[in-house]
Amino acid sequence: MKTRTLVSAAVSAGVVLVACACGPEEAKEDAGAKPSQPSASASGPSAAPSASAGAETPSAAPTGNRPAPMTKERAIQRYEQYLHGLGREDIGTVCEVAGPGAKKAQDQGFGPCTSTYVIVFQMISAEQKKALQTATVDPQRVTVRTLDKIEMPLEAVRSSATFTESDLGSYTLEYLENDYYITDGQ
Repeated sequence: MKTRTLVSAAVSAGVVLVACACGPEEAKEDAGAKPSQPSASASGPSAAPSASAGAETPSAAPTGNRPAPMTKERAIQRYEQYLHGLGREDIGTVCEVAGPGAKKAQDQGFGPCTSTYVIVFQMISAEQKKALQTATVDPQRVTVRTLDKIEMPLEAVRSSATFTESDLGSYTLEYLENDYYITDGQ
């Protein structure tokens, strides 16, 4: 069974890979939950991002209280952060970046991010996970609709493994609440 098959209903509903019970404001709180724990509620203060999220390059690090720049380069950094998190099985990073789109999936009946991405992680081959850990995005293949809506086609992902639309796909990142988040899978 392909990763994309599991989530095709969610993607057609306008969300990214599986589901995440978090939006930008809840993502950090939900990120601290372990996959076997229930998702954090939508209320309450946000916790710090997961420790492994700090493994990203300094330019891809969270911006704290300052807004991230609204640039194509920042959108690419965020998408690479997501890809690397997917490869490391870092649920905190994945749910942080994919939160808004995945919240739509949860609203349509999918489970919380911390539960559903466990399934996705199992569906990605060891070779693909290793490749995702160092994957990059070719800026020439990225489509800027507007600076607050940027398309990341599958063809833009550069890695040592092969991915298809059925197992990785293409995504839209939108600038929401001072940073870019995956909001849609195509």
